[in-house]
Amino acid sequence: MVTLEEITVIRAPIERCFDLARSVEVHLFGNVHWGESAVATAGVTSGLVGLGQRVNWRAKHFGLWHELLSEITSLYRPLYFQDRMLRGPFRFMEHDHFFRILSPVSTEMRDLTEMKDAFRFAAPLPILDRMAEAAVLNEYMRCLLRERNHAIKQIAESGEWRRFLAS
Repeated sequence: MVTLEEITVIRAPIERCFDLARSVEVHLFGNVHWGESAVATAGVTSGLVGLGQRVNWRAKHFGLWHELLSEITSLYRPLYFQDRMLRGPFRFMEHDHFFRILSPVSTEMRDLTEMKDAFRFAAPLPILDRMAEAAVLNEYMRCLLRERNHAIKQIAESGEWRRFLAS
């Protein structure tokens, strides 16, 4: 199993960052070149995903279409939530999202939020686990995570966030 950790510092209030990270539309915006979509076969297809809610994601990776059903298994707004794969291409996948307010170094730097991801996954084939995780999946998944975080940061720090979150 692989554990990836990423920390992203965002100049925006913690509540905004937390909600943008739960937004189906923001997730899709950050993964548009993968052809990703939330399909209506099960669960939520738009808006903010809440505790116990599921999203069935569909995306093309490595030239093949994949579906992944995930569920929010824990949520403590605005500090933490966890999503877990229920069905999909991995043997195991779990994603913890942590948020905390950072102390500003000046009054001009108010509303600094640290968004920390702990993303754990295991490759689908037990025999190829270690090789696949080390050689390919580790970096591929890290890139996807960074792209998603960059989109959240970009949206949260600009006026774009209003498009994704109701006032």
